[in-house]
Parts: sequence; C-alpha cells; structure tokens
Amino acid sequence: MTAPIWNKAGVEIDAELMRFTAGEDVKLDRELFVHDITASSAHARGLARIGLLTAEECVRIESELAALADAFASGAFVLDERFEDGHSAIEAWLIERLGDLGRKIHTGRSRNDQVLVALRLWLKAQLRQLQARCAAIAALALARAQREGDLPMPGYTHLQRAMVSSTGLWWAALAESFIDNAELARQTSGWIDANPLGTASGYGVNLALDRDGVTTDLGFERLLLNPIAAQLSRGKYEWQALAALAQALNDVRRFAWDLSLFTSAEFDFVALPNAFTTGSSLMPNKRNPDVVELLRASPSVVFGAMQELQALSSLPPGYHRDMQAGKGPLLRAFGHGLDALAIAARLFDALAWKPERLRAAIDPGMYATDRAIELALSGVPFREAYRQAADHASDPVQRRPEDSLRARLSPGAAADLGIERLRLRLSALQREI
Repeated sequence: MTAPIWNKAGVEIDAELMRFTAGEDVKLDRELFVHDITASSAHARGLARIGLLTAEECVRIESELAALADAFASGAFVLDERFEDGHSAIEAWLIERLGDLGRKIHTGRSRNDQVLVALRLWLKAQLRQLQARCAAIAALALARAQREGDLPMPGYTHLQRAMVSSTGLWWAALAESFIDNAELARQTSGWIDANPLGTASGYGVNLALDRDGVTTDLGFERLLLNPIAAQLSRGKYEWQALAALAQALNDVRRFAWDLSLFTSAEFDFVALPNAFTTGSSLMPNKRNPDVVELLRASPSVVFGAMQELQALSSLPPGYHRDMQAGKGPLLRAFGHGLDALAIAARLFDALAWKPERLRAAIDPGMYATDRAIELALSGVPFREAYRQAADHASDPVQRRPEDSLRARLSPGAAADLGIERLRLRLSALQREI
C-alpha cells in the first residue's frame, strides 16, 4: 500500500493495522470512484473561482482527472490494494503526473466530505435506476391488465377462498404498487439531493469556498449547508434510500408468494417457462420455482443492511470511523436489490395463466357477497341480507364469474380497473427518468 495521504514525518505505519483500518474500502470504492473523480473536478473549478488555482492549473488538473476516469473505465488503471481508498488513489494519480500542483487538490476539503458527496452522487444514480425498474414493472403489469382484465380467478383472504376476482385486478394491483414504489424512489432522491462538499471535516474551513457554484456543477438541487448536519446525515440518508428499495422488494415478495402458491400442484393456476425453474438433484419428477423463492427472499438482504446501518448510527455528533462499516452493506444491498427487480420484471412478463384451473377454483360460496349486496340494493337491511346470503352460501347458483366481475363497479374494482388513471401517473414518472 502507498503511504497514507495523512502520513506525517516521524509516524511509523503498521502494515497490519493499516489493512484493518482500510478494510474493504478500496474494493468498495471501485463503485464510487467515478463519482469521486467527478466531485474532484467540480472542487478544482471551485478553487479556481476563488483564486486558489489559476485557470491553467485548473485545466491541467481537470485533464488529468478525465484521463484517470478513462483509464479506470478501460481497465488501464486498477483501484487495488496499492491504495488506502479511492480518495488517496485520486490524489496519488494527480501528484504522480502534476507534482506539487496535484498536491493542491485537497485544499479546503476532507475525506469526510469527499465520501459524503460521492455516496450522494452514487445514491442519486441508484435511485434513478430503482425508479426506472419499478416503472418498468408497472408498465408491463398495466399492459397485461389491459389484455387479461376479464379473466376470472379466485380471490383469497386468510388464504381462504373469498370472492370472485380477475387477473386484471391482480395485474392492476401490481401496477399501482410499483407506481407507488417508483414515486417513493423519486421522492427519496429529491430528499437526498443536497451537496455536502465544502463542509470539510465537519466544521467548515477558513476559505470563501464557492459551495453554491460547486452544487450547480454537480447537479445537486440544493446545498447541504451546516457542516455538523452534513456529518450527522451519514447513515441517515443511506438508510432512507434502502427503505425505498425495501418497499419495492417487499412488494416483489408478496407477489412472489402468490406465484409460489399458484405454481404448486394444489393450485396449478400459473405456468412458468423452464428457465425460471430448476430440477431436483435427486427427484427426477421435480421442477422447483427457485427464481420465485429467491425473489421472495430478496428483501432480507436489504433489511439486513438497514439493521447494520442502524446499529452503526448510535454515535454522537462529528465524524466517527465507525461509519466506514456502513458502505459495504449499502452497496451490496442496492446491487442485489436492483438485480432482483430486473429478474422480477422478466418473471412477471413470462408467467402464463391457466384459465381452466382458475375457473375451476371458483365455488358457489364466492358469490355470497354479491348476493348480500343485491339484497341490500332491493331494500333489505344489509345485516339481514348478510345473514340470508350466509344461510344459502353453499347452494348451487346459476351464476357466471364474468357476471360477478361486471357487477363490481366500485372505482378500482374489476369492472373499473382505472387503468388510464394509473397510466397517467406512470407517464409522469417515466418522463422524469
């Protein structure tokens, strides 16, 4: 490992302790590195605007930072164990190529605000992906609701047969849930869209930094003004971003639960392509819905990351190195969660209903609520109508599930899915991606 950027004369570096304190940082920073370079370029321009760099010096620094970004993208530069972290790698690159000019880049900033700004830039990008993937699931669900809106299926409460439902209602539920999730991702991104760069180690610096200009350069909506508040935000905004991701994955889990049941021989409502199933290592007769089950497990990774961050965040004001341990869970959770959402979209697109099985599972008792409402419409007090319908719930009836669905007129129900309303909400979110 190269000498730490904080090293001073007369300080002995213990290699084992350095490896412990650096931890996984240099590996994890590979995902943040481009954002760190972007922030360094904006910082250099800010220093030039207040006269700490000449225009020519700023151009040279920005040119070398662009070269570093290109070398990293091509693989010519590898962020590895030679460096303590991504921050030190940037400074080492500039010093190697520019000498004393490279040593000027860290004027007025700390690794504390460097990691804060890189994480926020990274999280904004992750939340845009989250919004896009939720919107994609919502779009395909709306399309299937439109195509399959009239196909009857049994509706369940408490895992017991309850009322006649439809695949259109199921798909519209998926669509609205993921429109909400896309909206939550957008709102969360707006909440964290504040620039902490220039707060330094948490107390500001005795320079008239052009923080507003750097904020605009980096595309942030606003300035995170107070240096102590900036440090206190570490862990807080990551946790909220994970919460938005968890909401989407929790909806994946709930619909995956349906598919776990619906693909079983006992229900047999849904067929999955073989690509979404695996065989048993022992039993030749088995095809297992492993993709569905792993999607059902996907929120656990995010919930675990949230617990780790929460455990780390019980600290007094000011920076504490403990927060370094939160970077790994955050990056892993978003990597896993966004992958799971992409797989979920493919699964929802590929599943096929079995109409004959859906119809066969609708029994006479599932029309009892319809009968109670009809009696109430004829003037029978509802509680009496309820009793009469219950007394005759199992009687053979000459009803068709399509008739029950057409009578379900309440907004959002099977006869009025409100697809256009949902599509308008979704279109507004898609325009912002």
